[in-house]
Amino acid sequence: MYIVFNKPYGVLCQFTDEMGRKTLKDYIKIPGVYPVGRLDIDSEGLLFLTNDGDVNSLLSNPRNKIYKTYLAQVEGVPTEEMLGKFRKGIMIKEEKTLPAKIKTLRNDPKLWEREKPVRFRATIPTSWIEIQICEGKNHQVKKMTAAVGLPCLRLIRIGIGPLSLGNLESGRYVIVKRPLFIGQARP
Repeated sequence: MYIVFNKPYGVLCQFTDEMGRKTLKDYIKIPGVYPVGRLDIDSEGLLFLTNDGDVNSLLSNPRNKIYKTYLAQVEGVPTEEMLGKFRKGIMIKEEKTLPAKIKTLRNDPKLWEREKPVRFRATIPTSWIEIQICEGKNHQVKKMTAAVGLPCLRLIRIGIGPLSLGNLESGRYVIVKRPLFIGQARP
């Protein structure tokens, strides 16, 4: 079984929580499926769940070059120099990330309202960037944006390989067929 879920802000990427926070169990009542990868509690967007044990390693291995696509609202205005750092890889705690694909969006994306609004500071502009990475280290996109001087205010994963959120509403999921790219990746 393969599920594309649009994870809302404030939801843990697990089915239980001893502290009583919202979890996947509050949205998905299908037993035996588990998330492939994670999104932070304050990140939103595409979460892929499955009961297929081979899928996790296939999607998680950067060697397979399956890109995850994110929209990030950042404080400040990206310069070409900043974007160039993403394209070359960024040093984070003595480790260099793989090169990312990145572009600045000209217009704000049409998105759902977030339960907790993004902080607003009248004196600091915000911008939206689209970034694609094929690795998924802990808080990687947020660390990359911070490393170039663009603190991340909102982070939404919109795609994994050819899978995309499309118009899926926040908090909703759809069951999909086995994605073709999974059979093409190297184990």
